[in-house]
Amino acid sequence: MKRTVKLNLVKFLSWSLLTVASGAALVSASAFLYLSPTLPSVESLQDAKFQTPLRVFSQDNQLIAEYGEKRRTPVQFDKVPPELIHAFMAAEDDRFYTHPGVDAFSLLRAAAQLVATGSIQSGGSTITMQVAKNFFLSHERVFSRKFNEILLALQIERQLSKNEIFELYLNKIYLGNRSYGVGAAAQVYYGKSINELNLAQMAMIAGLPKAPSRYNPINDPERALIRRDWILGRMKDLDYIDKVQYDEAIKQPVTASYHGAMMELEAPYIAEMVRQKMIEQFGQDAYTEGFKVYTTIDSKQQLAANQAIANGLMAYNERHGYHGPVANLLEIEGQKNWQEHLDQISSRSILLPAVVTTVGDEEVAIDLKDGAKGTITMENISWAKPFLSVNRTGKEPQTPADVLKVGDQIWVRTNTDGSYRLAQEPKAQSALVSLHPYDGSILALVGGYNFYDSMYNRATQAVRQTGSSFKPFIYSAALAHGMTAATIINDAPIVFDDAGLEDSWRPNNDNMKFNGPTRLREGLYRSRNLVSIRILRQVGINNTIDYLQQLGFSESGLSRDLSLSLGNASMTPLELAAGYAVFANGGYRIEPYYIERVELGDEVIHQANPAIACNSKCVANLQQTRLKKDDDGFVESEEGISDQDPIPAPMVMSPQINFIMNDILNDVIWKGTGQRAKVLKRHDLGGKTGTTNDSKDTWFVGFNPDVLTAVWVGMDDHSTLGRWEYGANGALPIWLEYMQTALADKPEHKREQPEGLVTLKISAETGQLASPGDPRAIFEVFRQEHAPQQLADEITPSSAEQERGFVPEDIF
Repeated sequence: MKRTVKLNLVKFLSWSLLTVASGAALVSASAFLYLSPTLPSVESLQDAKFQTPLRVFSQDNQLIAEYGEKRRTPVQFDKVPPELIHAFMAAEDDRFYTHPGVDAFSLLRAAAQLVATGSIQSGGSTITMQVAKNFFLSHERVFSRKFNEILLALQIERQLSKNEIFELYLNKIYLGNRSYGVGAAAQVYYGKSINELNLAQMAMIAGLPKAPSRYNPINDPERALIRRDWILGRMKDLDYIDKVQYDEAIKQPVTASYHGAMMELEAPYIAEMVRQKMIEQFGQDAYTEGFKVYTTIDSKQQLAANQAIANGLMAYNERHGYHGPVANLLEIEGQKNWQEHLDQISSRSILLPAVVTTVGDEEVAIDLKDGAKGTITMENISWAKPFLSVNRTGKEPQTPADVLKVGDQIWVRTNTDGSYRLAQEPKAQSALVSLHPYDGSILALVGGYNFYDSMYNRATQAVRQTGSSFKPFIYSAALAHGMTAATIINDAPIVFDDAGLEDSWRPNNDNMKFNGPTRLREGLYRSRNLVSIRILRQVGINNTIDYLQQLGFSESGLSRDLSLSLGNASMTPLELAAGYAVFANGGYRIEPYYIERVELGDEVIHQANPAIACNSKCVANLQQTRLKKDDDGFVESEEGISDQDPIPAPMVMSPQINFIMNDILNDVIWKGTGQRAKVLKRHDLGGKTGTTNDSKDTWFVGFNPDVLTAVWVGMDDHSTLGRWEYGANGALPIWLEYMQTALADKPEHKREQPEGLVTLKISAETGQLASPGDPRAIFEVFRQEHAPQQLADEITPSSAEQERGFVPEDIF
């Protein structure tokens, strides 16, 4: 009897289990049939694209900027430390390598929690199921999503290897603070790559997927520490680490802190130019597709440009007096916590915020951010004469108390020896653009003192009058129309009467003096205004503007009257630099550019192929040889056709005129308004200063065949810099500081004299051939067809004066 009952019970249980299993199978089959048509294809995972930010680099691979909401640095599985993999397995799915994508034990545990609590407590998701969810599904906690997750996980396991699945997981998972994937998390929390993390840090990151906010070591270090230690214990229990490793890791303190994107080079203006260009080309995808943009910027030269601009504007500040402290915290806040106030103030370029705490006879004590302290000696305060106007300052201070008092919130900057110097934010602005004259690649660019105060890029957007820096183009037009470097021009007063003007125009030289008959060469290197006016009048405005357009200048920025000879031409520093490239590269018109290449994954999707200033060698071999840049320009490097055939830039200035202009512009450095640059002790330089009316703009553009740099200084509101500000003391010192670095490793590179030129000894007074024994004879370079034929002593002074129009004052 008992045996019969037992057999019946076994049969009942067997049929019950079979029924349950069949029912489960039927339900599963029904769910599969119902849900499978709506499931996405997992084949896309094999070519998964992660939302990766746009990154901008210098030509030497220094990170300049990163743009995009999600920070991600994709990693390859075989480059991930085993300890990091084990940490995630211990935290999320220790049976990952043994289950088929779904872990029955985890699902049963989740089901038991659901029965016990009446709500979903944990999802029982494997790493594969999390990949399915993160790539294809929402994060809504409902049963249909869970079934989809299971089905997708099974499909994923059939089509991808375990390591491929794990790699997808490590790169996709959100880990807090805008970091997606372990590569970004390592940088965000520790400022390291994944291979630089220690075991405790790996366990800390592995604890984040469960709840990136709750277990965040920055937001809640105590709770994050508990989670980390639990994971380390799991790793020990699973024999992923031994007791020695566990004991060492468990003792480690929480070291996480927020690390923004590690910018290696400060070049925000060029970064913004790249960002705008990429958005223009790719739209919002530029922020998420993982583009890497390599610019033409040279990191060493960019750093030098940043420093030169800052130092030049600080020097301008000190010439014009001290405007006073930002505020006095003693008067505003009393004896409250000044340190807390300081810590809320951001630095401004090279300026650091500080508060005066003690004023002594020879120095003041200051507090700086983050509890730092320092002193400022009287030597570093003595410049601070009171500012009265842009043209006037008060008396020089004798003691620190003449300038500062306790509680003053001030700006300071650091000297080269580490000491502090009183400073102030500059009222003036400046821009610098430096490029390679042969192809227009921009080597350094600064659009203003502080990008984060003003994104206005003065190098590319500020249209300013050029002043005398434009004169070389007027003089080159004169040479092109038959004048020579020895042509005599009258440097004498001139008056223009015009019914359209309220008064007569009486242009003057900057020193209010006149030199009489002056050679064209001397007129340029001494920047004589009256000489320039007479040259333009003789060549003709229409002829000159036609020539300037050939050089690449837009007619819209050129004044169609004689004021053009004095620099009444409006353009940006970049446009002026491009014009000067014609002088620097031998006479070719090039186009400046700043993006060298764009990469997407392993593919180069854009490679710059600029028009280049070809010498005779490259023209002869243009289609047969590859070209590369070296210190001598473009030379052969290897045989065969290049992927992109080099493009020759159009020649817009004859080699002969170009050589003569370079020779005159070299005299600007050695004899004229640019003599400060003699300190470089180089004979391959040329350049020109520029100052506009009322000193509203000051310029210096200078070059050798390898580097060309334009510097502008002025006020954004077009007010005067001060009556004693010129290109020679405002812009030139910035250019000089920068070029000391830019040319440091470059040997002198003088251009060879082309055919068609002759060097003759002439009279300095008449520009004609020198008579034998003339003690004032000088050498001059001429195009053969324009060389003088007459001896100087064959021309009488009176006839020479009549021929050249030398009268005390011309009236038109």
